[in-house]
Amino acid sequence: MKILSAEFVISAPGSKQCPIDGRPQIAFAGRSNVGKSSLINAVLNRKHLVKTSATPGKTQLINFFVINGQFYFVDLPGYGFARVPRNVVDTWAPMLEEYLRDTPQLRAVVVLLDMRREPDERDSRMIAWLKHYNVPALYVFTKADKLNRQEFLRAEQTVSAGLGITERIIPTSATSGLGLDELRSRIFALLSGR
Repeated sequence: MKILSAEFVISAPGSKQCPIDGRPQIAFAGRSNVGKSSLINAVLNRKHLVKTSATPGKTQLINFFVINGQFYFVDLPGYGFARVPRNVVDTWAPMLEEYLRDTPQLRAVVVLLDMRREPDERDSRMIAWLKHYNVPALYVFTKADKLNRQEFLRAEQTVSAGLGITERIIPTSATSGLGLDELRSRIFALLSGR
């Protein structure tokens, strides 16, 4: 499938304000500053559709982008450290869980993991929610171009073991384009029911 159009639709504070037009959704989740916005832009071949920031925690709502008029990419707030008030951070976990629980159009969540960081309880919680709510997941390493081959293999083993991931983790780089074709293929397969 070719990306012909991509446009921002709405920022929602919870699942009750999300679009309910029946279009399938692919959500992107990960820690604050993992590179979600950059990866979504790269997958869509757009430079500035999703706003990026060096400041962790910039995405504070559930952001919807309609792709080709047929489906949504959903940019979820990053979990973990963020330079935002504690009361805002405290709303994110319930918002994410509500979205995962109450969105029947959700086809999969692309879980982004920074290869340079060890997984923690927030990553484990996200994966547990996905399993609990039977939401398919695609696992993606971001910033894979920052590590050499040995560092990559060590990080892959640490993350897979630490989070109990048996599926392939797709190494990606929004900068170099590494892994983007594979990620697009896997997303489009999920959207078409393959």
